[in-house]
Order: sequence, then structure tokens, then C-alpha cells
Amino acid sequence: MRYNIYMKRLYLKVGDKVRHLKYFSWGIGEVVEEKHSDLPGGFCFVRIAFQDGDERSFINDLNNELCCYYTGIKLIDEHNIWKT
Repeated sequence: MRYNIYMKRLYLKVGDKVRHLKYFSWGIGEVVEEKHSDLPGGFCFVRIAFQDGDERSFINDLNNELCCYYTGIKLIDEHNIWKT
């Protein structure tokens, strides 16, 4: 398969545990839903349920400058307790 500009590079998947580097009060979050468009230029979103009781949606395409990775959402390595 050849790469083209419309291919998505997804960062998160359902079940991933994450945290935000800036908003510690949100606590640990878990990805509860993933939606993506098959149309060229369509968005990919994830919905994350955080410990503070709120669910927040983020862009999940690493090709997009507003991807949750670039805005501070980081995966938690379940084998490294110091990152939590």
C-alpha cells in the first residue's frame, strides 16, 4: 500500500490510558470511543473519559497539527509507575 496525503496516522485506540501534561486536575483518562472518516480530508476523533468525571473529545490524527498528542495528551506506559 502506498502512502498518500489522505492516509490517517492514528495515535490512540479504545482502551488506551492517557494523561494531559498541563491539566493534572483531569486525572488519568481512558479512551472510550474512536471515530474516523474514510473521506479524504475527514477528521479522526477520540473521546476520553477522565477521572474528574468529564468526557473530552480530541483529534486523533498525527498528520493534523491539532492532534491530541501535540496538545498534551500522552499515553501512560503501564509498566512504568513513575509516569502516572
